[in-house]
Parts: sequence; C-alpha cells; structure tokens
Amino acid sequence: MNIIMFFLVGLLVHVVFFISIFDIYFTSPLVHGMTPQHVPLPPPAKRLVLFVADGLRADSLFKPDINGTSRAPYIRSIIKERGTWGVSHTRVPTESRPGHVALIAGFYEDVSAVAKGWKENPVEFDSVFNESRHTWCWGSPDILPMFAKGATGDHVYTYTYPAAMEDFASTDASKLDTWVFDEVKAFMNSARGNQTLLSKLHEEKNVFFLHLLGLDTNGHAHRPMSKEYLENIGLVDEGVAEMVSVFEEFYGYDGKTAYVFTADHGMTNWGSHGASHPSETLTPLVAWGAGLQTAQRASTTQNYNDDYLKGGFNKSPLMSSLIGVPIPLNSVGVLPLQYLNNSLHFKAESMYANAIQILEQFKVKVTQKKETTLSFLFTPYQLNWNKKNQDLKVFLTLFLQIRHCETLIAQALEGLSYYHTYDRFFLGSSVVLGFIGWTSYVVLVILKTHASLRKVSIEIQNCMLLVFIGVGLVVSFFLLLQSSPFTYYIYCLLPVPVWYFVVSFFYRAMLTLGLIILGLWPFVSGLYRKAKMLQVLLCVYVLASTHSSLQMKQGLPLFSQLVSWATLGSSFFVPLLSSTRLFHRLLSILLSLICVYLVLSTGYEALFPPVLSWLMFVWINMEQEAVDTQNVSSRTESLFHSFDPASVYCFLTVFNPFIMGGLLMWKVLIPFIIVMCTFESIQVSTRLSSRSLFLIVLVISDLMALHFFFLVKDYGSWLDIGTSISHYVIVMSMTIFLMLLSVMTHILTSKRILIGQKMKMHFK
Repeated sequence: MNIIMFFLVGLLVHVVFFISIFDIYFTSPLVHGMTPQHVPLPPPAKRLVLFVADGLRADSLFKPDINGTSRAPYIRSIIKERGTWGVSHTRVPTESRPGHVALIAGFYEDVSAVAKGWKENPVEFDSVFNESRHTWCWGSPDILPMFAKGATGDHVYTYTYPAAMEDFASTDASKLDTWVFDEVKAFMNSARGNQTLLSKLHEEKNVFFLHLLGLDTNGHAHRPMSKEYLENIGLVDEGVAEMVSVFEEFYGYDGKTAYVFTADHGMTNWGSHGASHPSETLTPLVAWGAGLQTAQRASTTQNYNDDYLKGGFNKSPLMSSLIGVPIPLNSVGVLPLQYLNNSLHFKAESMYANAIQILEQFKVKVTQKKETTLSFLFTPYQLNWNKKNQDLKVFLTLFLQIRHCETLIAQALEGLSYYHTYDRFFLGSSVVLGFIGWTSYVVLVILKTHASLRKVSIEIQNCMLLVFIGVGLVVSFFLLLQSSPFTYYIYCLLPVPVWYFVVSFFYRAMLTLGLIILGLWPFVSGLYRKAKMLQVLLCVYVLASTHSSLQMKQGLPLFSQLVSWATLGSSFFVPLLSSTRLFHRLLSILLSLICVYLVLSTGYEALFPPVLSWLMFVWINMEQEAVDTQNVSSRTESLFHSFDPASVYCFLTVFNPFIMGGLLMWKVLIPFIIVMCTFESIQVSTRLSSRSLFLIVLVISDLMALHFFFLVKDYGSWLDIGTSISHYVIVMSMTIFLMLLSVMTHILTSKRILIGQKMKMHFK
C-alpha cells in the first residue's frame, strides 16, 4: 500500500470512527405514528402569549440592582401579586435553536438537526404551535421559520426582521425587541379593520409568540453586566407590560389569556453560551393569567428549598394544558402540576393524558425494535402497565390517579431510554474491534519499515482472504435480516478488512517507501516582498481601530474589514513566496499566521503565537544539538485561545454562526500549524523518517481516542456529559486533522512560488 493510499484509507477509517459516536451515543430520539391525547375537560385559557427573552439569565432578572430596586418592576409585581414563578434548568447545548425546541416541542434537540443546519426545520417534529388553532410569531429569522415549516397546514404565521439587523456592532441591539413590540401593536390595531383576521383571533387554542433577541445580541457585544444588557432588561419589562395591556384591551379583559415569560438559555459573564455553567443553564420562568397559580403569601417563616423546573421541555405540557391542545407527540416533559390553578379533576385528567402520550412513544419504540431485531435476540423492557391499567382511572381516587400516572411516566421514560440505547453495546463492540485492528496495523507498518519481517506463501494468504470474505458475508446477512441501517454495515464490516491486513501483513511484499510529490510545482515568482513586519503593524492598527470604533458604537470600519479578509486570504500562499531555507520559511509562516491571529484576538492572547514560535525555535536547536552529539551529519540554520465572539469583529459583526465559527476554528488551528511546521523542519534537518514519526503520533492519538470512547456519557450532570463528548471529539478531530495538516505543512515548508527553474533548498 503506497503512501497516498495509506493516507486515504486512514482518513476514511478515522472519519467512520468519528461519526460512529452519533449513531452509538447520540441518535435521534424522535419516533412517529403516535395518537394525540386530548383532555376531555374545557381548558382554563382560550389563548396563550409566550414571551421568550433570548439569552436572559435568571439572576439578571430576579436580582435587584445596586440600589435595591428591581430591573424589571412589572415582572416583579407579577411574581409578588398575581403569578407563579420559578427557575428552569435548560439542557446543554445552551443555544437558541435547542432551547426553543425544548420550550415549544418538549424534547431534547435531535442531534441530526445540527448536521443538517439550524436555519430551518431539518427534522419533522410536533410542537405546541403545530397543535394550536393558529399561531402568530414575531422575531428573529433564525428561529421562527423552523416552527412554521414543521407545522402541518398553514396556520403558523411568522413576521421577522431582516437578518442584517442582528448586528453586534449596532448602536443598540434592543431595537430588535422594540421592533417586535411595535409590530404586535400594529398587527392588533390592523385586525380591528379586518373581519377575517378578527374572526381568527377570537377563536380558541390560539398562541402568540414574541421572540426577543435584543438581550442575547447585547450580551454578546457588551457582556451581561454591561449597561446595554441591563437597560435592555428594563426595556423588555416595559414591553411585556405594554403587550399585556394590548392583549387585555383587545379581548375585553375576558380573563381567558395565559401568559408565560421565560428564556431559552442564559449567558456567561464574558458573553458566551452553549456550555453547562449555571449562568448559561438557569433561566427564569414567570407565568400568570388564566389557569395559573397566583402568588401565595406565607403567614409564617418557612425553610425555602430550590426546586428547579428541570428542562425547558417541561413548559410544553404546561402550555398545552392551559389552552387545551394535545401535548406535542415527541414531548418527554412532565406536566408541572404546581403551576396550574384548577380542579383536582382537571389535574388528574391532564396528568393521565401526559402519561398516555409518553406511553404511546414507548409502544412505537417497542414495535420498531422488534421489527429490526431477530426474535431470539430481542430482550423486552418490562413495563408494569397493561390494558387493564388504562381503566383504573374509573375507580381510583383522583389523588391516586395522579400518583399512578407519575409512576407510569417514570417507567415509560426509562423504557424509552432502554430501547433508545438498545444497540449501543453491539455497535460499540464493532467500533472497538476496528480501533484495535487499525492501531495494530499501524504498529506493524512501523515495524516493517525498521525491521525485517518474514513472509509466507501466496496459498496461505489466499486462504486467509477467503476466510475474511466469508466473515464479511455472514455479518452482512445478519444485518440484512435485522433490516439494519446503512451505517451499521459500515461499523460492523470495517473491522473485517482492517483485521485481514493485520493478520496477512507478514505475507505482503515490502511496502512502498518514499513520499509522492503533492501538487504541481508553483510557477509564479517575484511577487514576494520583504514587508512582513509592515503587515504586522498594519494588523495591529486594524485591531485597535476596530475595537475603538465598536466601543464608540460607530460600526465596523470598511477599511478594517477589507484588510482583515485580505490578511486571512493571503496567509495561505504568501509563505510560498519566500525562500525554502528553514529560517526564512519558518519566519515567513510565523509572520503570516501572527497577522491573522492579531485580527482574531481581543487582548493579550495575541502574544501567544510569538511565544509559541520562540519555543519552537528552541525545540529545533535542542534537536540539532542532539543530532550533533550523536555525530550525525546535518546542517541547518537557527531558527490559550479565546472563543469570544468579539474575536471576529474585525471581519464581520452581523450574526452568521457558520462564518464566525469557521474563523474561530482557524484561530484555534494556527498554533497547531506552527508546531507542525516546526515538526516538519526537524524531520528535514535531522533526516528522520517522516512517515514513522507521524505513525507513532497517530498510534498514540488512536489509543487516546479509544480510551475516551469508553468514557463517553449520555447520563449524569451535563458538565460530565459535555466533557466526555468534548474529549472524544477533540481527540478524533485531531487524529483526522493531523493527517490533513501533515500535507499542508509539507507544502508550506517545502514549496515555493518562483519564476524560472530553481532547485529548492533547505540549507544554505
């Protein structure tokens, strides 16, 4: 197997290992074909108004300012006099789309939605909006369309502002919230003169959704402790008060409107979200109006115990019960009875509908798993529930019925988890076999390169080939009988050829040695000028001017934006214009990367690449001295990152998650490129086997990846879960990335763009 084929096969194997984690640990929880469950009693509310303050922390809303006054006096009055409130604990990832899916659909985000894009609705799921008679939404174009496109029929109406308004460099991002409030007022006023719309608005089971993005945008741009963020809370509070007055006046104070105010996620002190810090996961919940509990004053001193409403998905059953629509079919939330102000009979019927709704999902899961598992291999989950239990509500007391439903919900959720992870051991074993086989093969390649290994007859080799082909056919037939997904064939069949190469390795001829020249020899030269230090100074100026302009709320200067993008683009080919002598080439690479890193920095972190590069030169010197000590002939010359969104403000300030994420990832990769270029230079200067060194690193990385594969969790605290995922993803990403980076650094350190036919030189 030559070097190119080895590289491609290795890349393919590691991509499979990387993707496998999503089929083994994080598959979609969604099932379809359930029957909607209705409560046979009239609901307490005719309509629901849902306010979601995107990025609002619980403590920022509830905690008074330094003067002891509330930042949100209207919501504070609701809490004290006529509503119920709590703190909800959102799940990781604490991002806008997963948070809203949990709120409105009632389940954890489908991981396949991340791979398909978050702009629209990439997966089918039910929601409170879909079950409503009509839903009107105002807010961000990033959130609203996914619920409209996921709805059956044409009863979810969205009104969004242009995406360009989501600008982190804007003078005041609270205008996003003001836009929503103004549009709602204009909509309600226009409805008075539109009989068709007026008729729809007076129907039952209607939902009004106000998505307020100003706090999230101000938090990213100015931090949650800033004047802009805190003043935005006051603006939202005033807007909510005004909206309540508008709705109450429009409906004649009929007392049939329920209001829910909450947030999809919080935000850290440095203006980010997505992880599991309490500042990101703890969000406020305030509910008032028809069917909701009112504030109760304690007559005596009581011990208070925090009881979080676990997960935004619990709000979905609550909102459904208030307006009398079925709980979303895929919801895994449990109705929080303590928030309802209704009869025990209504609570019992609502809890029963909640239990049967989750039981329906369980039944579909059982059916699906039976159809894809051979009968003698199927092990059912024992659920203490049968058809007779469905009639228990006839003679059970209402109190016991509620308790029985709570028990049933807990068992059904455990059963859903059981079938959701049913194939985990089988798939995990296949991936582990592939891991061990690939690592063994790489070790044998290293030994083959530096040791003499015997080979045996072609007859034995052909016999082994037939054996492994037979094994592959048996595995394929087994998967076919179980109607397994296509990816299962990849995970289960991958170990077969890998182990064939391991077992038959000693029967193979010597592997092809040497590197294949990658790419065409550059043909343009004479463009390089020794002005790199000037470019560094220019980038320093761009960084300073951009931050100054944003601080004065004057927007992103066009000159800074042009220089930033030009610096990024030129960094890929400018090093190829310099001499291939080690010192000159490494210095050129360093300065090009420093320029990019500068415009992606927010402070002292810009010193990291120069310090790292100095350390790399020390490393080169130490390796050279070691070689000289061993009398090996050689010649050579001497030779903490921020994920803050503000790092990309020199390039763009309008919200674009893919471009921003790409720029931040490139910032992270710059130090790795510096290290790999140094590593490539050491290989040249010491004349060590580049392939063997790389394969040793690859083996170590694979062993680390296998270790972290066993440590991946999908239970326990979200800090533990997030950490376990991150460890595996980082190690696997690094393994794949190192294979690609080795080619990139080879080009950066050895190729040169020039005119004329000149030989490349490493030493001169």
